[in-house]
Order: sequence, then C-alpha cells, then structure tokens
Amino acid sequence: MFNPNLDYQAKNRFIHFFLLQMSWDVILSQLHYIIPEESKHGTFVGRIAQDLGLDIGEINSRMLRVISVDEKEYFQVNLKNGILFIKETIDRELLCPETPFCIIPLQIIVDKPVQMYRVDVEIEDINDNSPAFTSIIYNLIISELRPTGSHFPLKAAADPDLGTNSIINYELSANDYFALDFQKYMNQIRSLELVLKKPLDREKQSVHNLTMVAYDGGKPRLSGTTQIVINIEDVNDNAPSFDQPFYQCSVVENAPKGSLVFKLNATDLDQGQNGEIVYEFNSAEKMSTVFSLNKHSGEILVKGEIDFEKIKMYEIQIDAIDNGDHPMIGHCKILVSVIDVNDNPPEMTVTSLSVPVPENSPLGTTVAIITVRDKDSGSNGKVNCRISVDAPFKINSAYTGDFSLTLNHPLDRESKDEYEVVIIARDEGFPSLSISKTIKVPISDVNDNAPQFHQLVDIIFIKENNPPGSHVYTASASDPDIAQNSFITYSVSDGTIDGIPISSYISVNPENGKIFTLVSFDHEQLSYFQCHITATDAGLPPLSSTLTLNIFIEDINDNAPTFPASYSAMTIKTPKSAHPGNLITKVRAIDMDSGYNAWVSYTFKDSSVNVPFIISEKTGEICLKRPFSDSDIEEYRLIIVAQDHGNPVMTTLMEIFISLVESNEEINTIDNSESKSNKEESSDTNIYLVVAICIISSIFLITLITFTVLRWQKYKEEINDLKESYKICSNTGGSWMYSQHTQYRVCSNSLQGKNDLIVFTPNNSQNPSNEEHQNQEKMLRKQCYESRSRLVHYILLQMSWDVVLSQLHYIIPEESKHGTYVGRIAQDLGLGLGEINSRMLRVVSRDEKGYFQVNLQNGILFVKETIDRELLCPDSPFCIIPLQSECLIYHLNQ
Repeated sequence: MFNPNLDYQAKNRFIHFFLLQMSWDVILSQLHYIIPEESKHGTFVGRIAQDLGLDIGEINSRMLRVISVDEKEYFQVNLKNGILFIKETIDRELLCPETPFCIIPLQIIVDKPVQMYRVDVEIEDINDNSPAFTSIIYNLIISELRPTGSHFPLKAAADPDLGTNSIINYELSANDYFALDFQKYMNQIRSLELVLKKPLDREKQSVHNLTMVAYDGGKPRLSGTTQIVINIEDVNDNAPSFDQPFYQCSVVENAPKGSLVFKLNATDLDQGQNGEIVYEFNSAEKMSTVFSLNKHSGEILVKGEIDFEKIKMYEIQIDAIDNGDHPMIGHCKILVSVIDVNDNPPEMTVTSLSVPVPENSPLGTTVAIITVRDKDSGSNGKVNCRISVDAPFKINSAYTGDFSLTLNHPLDRESKDEYEVVIIARDEGFPSLSISKTIKVPISDVNDNAPQFHQLVDIIFIKENNPPGSHVYTASASDPDIAQNSFITYSVSDGTIDGIPISSYISVNPENGKIFTLVSFDHEQLSYFQCHITATDAGLPPLSSTLTLNIFIEDINDNAPTFPASYSAMTIKTPKSAHPGNLITKVRAIDMDSGYNAWVSYTFKDSSVNVPFIISEKTGEICLKRPFSDSDIEEYRLIIVAQDHGNPVMTTLMEIFISLVESNEEINTIDNSESKSNKEESSDTNIYLVVAICIISSIFLITLITFTVLRWQKYKEEINDLKESYKICSNTGGSWMYSQHTQYRVCSNSLQGKNDLIVFTPNNSQNPSNEEHQNQEKMLRKQCYESRSRLVHYILLQMSWDVVLSQLHYIIPEESKHGTYVGRIAQDLGLGLGEINSRMLRVVSRDEKGYFQVNLQNGILFVKETIDRELLCPDSPFCIIPLQSECLIYHLNQ
C-alpha cells in the first residue's frame, strides 16, 4: 500500500541532499554569474575585472587569463575593458544532463604577483526542448475484470529541460473509463499511471483509443503527444502486488559482481498459471548494465561497476508479471543509494609555476599554484597538502582544493641553485590515499656578492731601472655569482704621485689582473708608493672590492759615492807638534743609494807605510798615526777612496793635501788674514745670520731646555746602568759593535769657503802638558766663541744625538698604516734571511707600545701600529723612536 507520510519524508530528504550538493561550489566561489543557455558568442557575462577589484590598466600587464576545469573553453576576458563574455555557445542539456544546477567553475589567474580567483558561472535553463514520448503508440491490455480504481503504469515523456521548463502536466483525451494519475517527486513527475474510473465491459467496447498530451511549464508552453491503444480482455483478473510500492536500500560502491542488493516479494491472488509471477525491469535498457534481476526469485544483484563518483543514486522500477493468458502486472520502485568508499586518490595539477625564482625574492613570494581534486565525498574527498622535503617553501591553502607554494625562508643561490620540492596531497579517508608530485624550482642569480681578493693588502718589490712593460704582479679576485654577475674586470683606482696619476706608472690588464710597469723606476726619486686595484663585476648594479698594494722600489747599486765639491783640492794645515791620535780632518762622501749600497767606507789609495796618517774606514776621520819627524815632507798628497758595499762595488776618489806648519799660531795667523780679507764681504751675511739664529733660539729655548733635561736624566740612568764601562754587544746578526761615549767640541775652521768641514778633537780630562797646548786650546775656544753662525750645528747635533749613536737610521711619515714598509733591517744589519728565524730576531722598543715589527720571512721592518707624531713627540722638532735588536751584553774589566 502507498504510504503518503513516508513518501513525503523521503521526498524532503532527497530535495535537501540535492540542493546542498549542487549549491556547494556556488558557496565556495568568489564571484557568481548567471547566464541563459544557448547564448551566442560575445554575450556579456560580467565585468569581472571590476568585480575582482582589478584595475583595467593592469590586467594586460599582469596577464589576466581564464582557466576552465572542462576541456572546452566557453568563456574569455576582453583585456581592454575587463568584461567576461561567452566564447562558445553552451547547451545546458548536453553539459549537465541530469543535474538541476549547471555551474561551470572558472579560475581567474593574474601574475606579478601571482593571484588566483574562483568564479562560478551558472547556466540557466531555457525552454528549448519539447516533451517527447519514447513511442508514438502505447499498447495496453486490460482485463475486463479489473476493478475500478486500478492503476496502469504508462511510460512518461522525457523533457531534458528542468524546473518549470520540464514536464509539469499531462492531459488525456475525454473518455468515460480512464483518467490520468501522476505523482511529482522533487518537482518532477516520477510516475504516470492510467486509472480506471468505471468497470470495463469488453462486449460493449473492446478497444479504447486515447490521446495523451504532455505539457511543460515554459513560455511558450511546449507539448508532446502519444496514442494509447487499450485492448480489453476478460481473463486473469488479479495482478501481482508488492508489500509496498516504494523501497529504499543501499549498496557500497565497487561492490563485487554478484553481490545481493535487494530481494523482491510480490503476490498474486490467482491460482495456477495465473498466479505464477516473474520479475522484470521496467526500463531494462538502463538498469540491465548495472544490475541483474532474477526473474523467478526477485533478487537484484550487482552486474556492472558501481561508482559513486558517476551516479550517487539509482531509481529502479520493477514489474511483477503473472503467467496468465493475459498477464497482469504489479509495480514497485526501489531507490538504491550508493555508499561512497575512499577509492580515488587525489588528483594534483600545477596550474601556474613561476620559475626560476630570483634569490632575492621576498618572503611570501608565490612560486606555484596547485589544484587538488578528489572525486570522493565527505572526509574521503577532503585533501591536505604538505612538503615532504626540507625546503625553504611552504604550502598555503587558498580555497577548497586550491593551494599555493610560497617562499618561507631566504634563498641563496650560491648555497643551492635548485630545489626539488615534493608535494604530497593526502585525503582524510580510511585508509588514506595520497599522491605526490615533484616540482623543480631553479634559483636565478642576482648580483649579491662583490668580487673578493685573497688578501686585501699585499706588498710588491720592484727593482729600480726595470724595463717598462715588466709584469710585476697578478691580482686575482673571485666572485661566487654566475654569468655576467661573476665576470670581473680589473682597474687602477684614481690616485696621484706628486701630481702625476698612478695610472701613468702602472697598468692592469682588465681581464686577467696582470699588473705591468709603464715606466722605469728610480729608487732615488721614488722609493715607495701605494696604489689600489679595483675588481668590479658585470652585474647590475656592479659590485667591487679593492686590493691595496704597497709597492717598494728596491735599490740597486747604481750610484757611486760622491764627495762635496768643496772638498776639491782641499789643503789642510796641521802643526808638526801634533800628537798621535789627534784628528787632522774628516771627509764625508754621500751615496744616493740606500742600505748596504749607501754604506761608505774610506781608505787611502796606495798608502805607503811611511805616511803618518790613518783614516777611519767608517767615519772618514783622518788622524795622526805617529809623531812627525824631521824626515817627513812638508806636504802630503793623499788620495782617498770612498767605496760603497753594493754589488758590484762602486768607488770614487778624492785628493787632499796636508801641509805641516811649525805651530798653531802660524795656522791662526794664516786663518786670521784670510778671515780679515773676507770679513767685510761676509759682515752683512753674519748680521742676517745672527738675527735669524736669535729668533730661532728664542722659539726653541724652552723646548730645548726641557728636552735637554729629560735626555740628560735618561742618559745619566743609562750611564749608571752601564757603570761607565766599555761594552761589547753581540746582535742577532752575529756582528760586534764597539760603543764608547766620546765628547766632542764642535768648531769651524777659519776657511770661509769650507764651512761644511767640521774639525773634532777629543776632550780629554788630562791637563795640558805644555804652554803650546794651552795656546792651542785657547785659540780653539776663541774660534768657537766667534763662530756664532755654527750654533745651529750644535743644536742639531744635540737633538739628533741618538741618530749619531745609532747603527741604522730610517725615516717614515707619520700616520703610516699598518704594514707600511720601513726598511730591510736584516739586510742592513748584515743578517742572512735563513738565520733570522732560527736566531729569533725581535725588536725591542723603549716605549710601552710596539710600533714596529719584523717579518721573519723576508727580514723587512714594517709599521705595526699607526704613529701620531703630535702625540708621541708633542714639543720636539725631531721625533725619533729608538729600537734595539736584542743582544747579549758583556762587561770588559779594565
């Protein structure tokens, strides 16, 4: 029996289920448009750019494009005005044949940056199809014994349109016996039956010809017609009947063939052959491919593939037919729901991939847009995405099934230039199914690394008189970038030497960094200069770094010692009464070279044993070797050889004459006569000189007094430490130095044209032995007193006393940087490079700070800490830092 309450509840659940399924995509979309089907090409859909908040001017540059899930592209965007229009005519009945809602999901993607929008276009049905019956004539055989109210199922007409455009009414031609009865389910006519209004009488009318018309609800209303031919028989008058007209059951998708779905049971009140029942599908063509029906037992079995993703519910109409001469039919309906199982893994597609990714991309940059779909439903269709490898990316969920791969950590192409990102999509079903996809993300280089030299400061030694074009150094820098960002060019930075550009002295090959000299250097003119080599890459913007080169011009022995012109044909007078050891005169030769090349030693050329003079090899002092005798000649001609220590050795000769006189008074007389003859000529000069000396003296007076006191105290301490004894020191170079403090009186001889010659005499503490010696002392004191012009020599001698006593003397400018070359101290001290390390050569300074240090590999003394002259020697015109090469000290007992 038909139960109206049960049928109403089932209809309500079915309606809610379909409305929820069909409106799900609409809820999740960002924009929703509705257009009628069969719209022509170019039909306006919507102002999509405006609705998405995009500027019309940027949709072209950002490459706005439409991606459809279906293979056909029904829509297109006009990039000039941002309007979405129809590209191809849409037939709703072909596109969505069995769904009440027809929605085409679209993805709108723009670049720079990559963004994705979800747009749904709903296709609205129009009444473009008329109802149609499966056949023009429908034949029925009805027994005359059928009672009034009997129902006879008819094959309904089909209309692919939906809603009001589908079939809403049937009409039957006017007659006295039959009427139409149809039932609506979910706003659609699900059953159509012919109802007997009054008893039949075959003898009165054996055939009834009726016309049935099906109308839809569209405008204009369309219709379809079929002929019903009813033959009346008066036999088997009881039709089979089912327990209930409507059944519900379920089947699991992917159920194996032969699985039982449902078992029918119909009864017939007739007996014998008329009570035998067989079961048949009412629409065998559609159901027979999926289900099989045992016509005797009524068992419905699985025959074909049950796929939830294709069909979620089956509606089966079953006829129960008896075996009478005129078979009678009973009808029932079975609604078979398909239970979803997790049998579909997610499907992943990369809809947009922006590679390569620049290494300076900001965090959050979208690399790829990933779409994941799962045909299953419920939790079986819910999908999560993750990255399976350690990579600087992360997965962000945009909409349901849409994900974006974005940058999560900074990139460094120099560390890794490509990532293989494995993306895994996994549903929430049981058991869970997953799919993975590998995306290669190359990293493009940007110019973020400057060229780097192996060392920032280096030293070059170039021998003077080098040929121009000599290769002296190769600058080498490396850049971890690639392509043009790593292409390095070398150049000489701007700078001058005495107003001349450094590029006039050296050049660098821009490609390989080889440095060549452009001139032949002269150590005596230029001994040191500094230049900067810049390495610049070809990136945009270009990056660079600088190499500082300290270039030293090494001296070679290309200058011979020279004597001053005033020494030419010089004649020295000395009394015959002079004692052995007395200083006769002192000569000095100047060598423009440096170091050993400038170390001058003095000897007599072809000196015979009878010559009463001896010359100091180091100082050039000529002293009396023995007392004069009567056999000595009145005048000696001496040829002095000045010889340097270079390789090869260079020498120069000078000739002087020493005349013997009877006494010092004769020397004084001669000197006075010469002095008088020149006195008038030099009087004006002496006045100017005295005035200048007074001014200078007044300026430096306080400084000199302070300096002298401090120096005297220091020397006094040193003398006390030395206990006024002679000392022999062994320095690390293995040479011996004899040191004795000797006091000298500084005087000028009376020869006006030879004022650069200084005569030294020992200041012995012994009393003079004779009157002649006292007169000589008196004469020297007088000359010193009257020679005010020589006061400057005395001041300079006092202030540079440490320089006179030192073995080596170097001059450097203040504020010299760390590593500045001072001198080849090992070579100048006569030490071999192989022994300075094993003998532990070290520099000891009297100050607390160690301003200097020795490179034990090459024996070069260099600046260790920047020196501020004003801080170190604030009130002194000469700033000298005494150094000591540590030695062993031995006391000689006298």
